[in-house]
Amino acid sequence: MTPAARVQAAIELLDAIIAATRDKGASADRIAAAFFAARRYAGSKDRRAVRDLTWRAIRAFGERPDNGRSAMIALADQDSELTALFDGLAYGPAPIAADEPRASGGVLPEWVKPLFSTLVTEGEYPALLERALLDIRVNRLIADRGAVAEKLPEAAALPESLDGLRLSTGYAIESSELYTSGAIEVQDLGSQLIAEACKAQPGMTVLDLCAGAGGKTLALASHMAGQGRLVAADTNRDRLQQLLPRAARAKAGFIETLLLNPNKEMGALGDLFGACDVVLIDAPCSGSGTWRRNPETRWRLDQRDLQRLVSEQGRLLDLASGLVKPGGHLVYAVCSLFACEGRDQIDAFLLRHPDFEADNPELAAGRADGAGILLTPAHDGSDGFYLARLHKL
Repeated sequence: MTPAARVQAAIELLDAIIAATRDKGASADRIAAAFFAARRYAGSKDRRAVRDLTWRAIRAFGERPDNGRSAMIALADQDSELTALFDGLAYGPAPIAADEPRASGGVLPEWVKPLFSTLVTEGEYPALLERALLDIRVNRLIADRGAVAEKLPEAAALPESLDGLRLSTGYAIESSELYTSGAIEVQDLGSQLIAEACKAQPGMTVLDLCAGAGGKTLALASHMAGQGRLVAADTNRDRLQQLLPRAARAKAGFIETLLLNPNKEMGALGDLFGACDVVLIDAPCSGSGTWRRNPETRWRLDQRDLQRLVSEQGRLLDLASGLVKPGGHLVYAVCSLFACEGRDQIDAFLLRHPDFEADNPELAAGRADGAGILLTPAHDGSDGFYLARLHKL
């Protein structure tokens, strides 16, 4: 592909991503995979260049552009080399007309700015869209961090985590023997710290209530040394089934999976009522803490969706409260930096449930935010998370 053809391809890929965010369609990563699968003629360098240009545009605009061309022209206005590729030749984009529409606005939607925790100041905004480095977690069921670090001299230990290492972006870790053997998992520092906040121990009964594909479940299994009862529950069958091969690779065969019926979860959770030492809720949320990984999700979110998510988070907290035994702990986490999903959510829960009190662990990262802890990309080098550990009296 010529450089100009790469620009045109990026415009077309952007068009597909913009449409999907508007229509609640597939993720940008899935769209890109399908886009390149249909264009076998594009080599690896072409694919990388098109993807980089596309994501550059996605990160640049907090409000969804009308189309890919308006976004790319806005980038070209600040980049003379990019402007020169709008030449109309061969497979390149048509020349830019002076009166053509341009995408505009800052990197964040204006309506979300008042929603951030007071700890997230304007100076932290740029870090919300910076590319994340590659964090991995050592699986204690198979290896220890020292031994893995010897095999990965490129990796730096994460002092904030007991099991974390960090590599540069783009490192092909999933093709390594360490990964295929189950000795390591790809997991952001923030997610590792949430699992550590649970303080799961061998012999406990632990429930991961919104387990998804099980990333945090696997971390809990590692902490439990394969002993006790660990249940991964979710309402999404497809995501939950992804845990089974991951658990086998991680030598965590003791994990139970439990498919839940939305809004009727207690029908399947009855035997865990009042029996759990730890219940983890990694609740559905806005994802505002993961925009550096999934920047197009800024274009998906609207106020109605956010209100629905906040309501669901409160419902899950109330549900989980009955599953925790006296003396046990409820750990709430969202990959969000919005106060309504974090601090305000937990403040409201504690008012509704006087039999719980905040009992946050001492982490080597994060800042106190109400009754919980806030992790941010700028302050902690992790994805953005709010977490709270609550003790049942």
